[in-house]
Amino acid sequence: MRLDRMWPTVVVAIAIGLAGCQSGPESTVKRDDPATQRDDAARVHTELGQKYMQQGKLELALEKLNKALQFNPDYVDAHTVIAVLYESINDMPKAEEHYRRAAQLKPKSGAENNNYGRFLCMQGKYAEGQEYFARALADPFYQTPALAMGNAGTCLAKAGKNEEAEKMLRQALAVNPNDAEALLALGTILYGKGEYMNARAFVQRFESLAPPRPDALMLGRNIELRLGNASGASEYSRRLLRGFPNSAEAKTLSSQG
Repeated sequence: MRLDRMWPTVVVAIAIGLAGCQSGPESTVKRDDPATQRDDAARVHTELGQKYMQQGKLELALEKLNKALQFNPDYVDAHTVIAVLYESINDMPKAEEHYRRAAQLKPKSGAENNNYGRFLCMQGKYAEGQEYFARALADPFYQTPALAMGNAGTCLAKAGKNEEAEKMLRQALAVNPNDAEALLALGTILYGKGEYMNARAFVQRFESLAPPRPDALMLGRNIELRLGNASGASEYSRRLLRGFPNSAEAKTLSSQG
């Protein structure tokens, strides 16, 4: 399942103390306002935090993001980015705290509700996650509704509600036919139903849009076995073992001989 992206990383070339040094009387008045200066400082530190995250400098990133929240404890983007960071280092209580706070600060926002719903589902809180996906989809200005639909469908599948999951995933694909994650999730459901030809079609569509990954290769191999295509299954196995030798799927395959 996927997060909504926050924004492109901005390389900040000026010191925060210079934020008020813009030309023109109107901009100067705005920049001199203490609340605006706090917002600017929070934004800059958040952007720096995201930049450091992308570089793998997580300690520096955490420092900048905490600084952003010191300037403005209600800066939503800082809560979102720091939640992603905490999730990446497996500090789930802290991650949940900040995902939840972002959703509280923007209770009608599609992106923030989708992000929190995704996190809740990953923690096995399926019903609660669905509540936040519903809030995300109720946002008339939400720019990526297929993302929340796909996440909701995947969450329903994890909860064992495959019929509802299939319906939601098909809705996601009706909005965005190139949603690779929804294609793979639907292929997995169809495989479980024994609809192997249809499952193959969705896996092939996924492969045309996304780079190889272990779960998709294992699914492709299993589908080909069910269809009696030994050579196709062997090719998937070869790609899995060669490309992802340390994956759980490769270890499972190796243990089967």
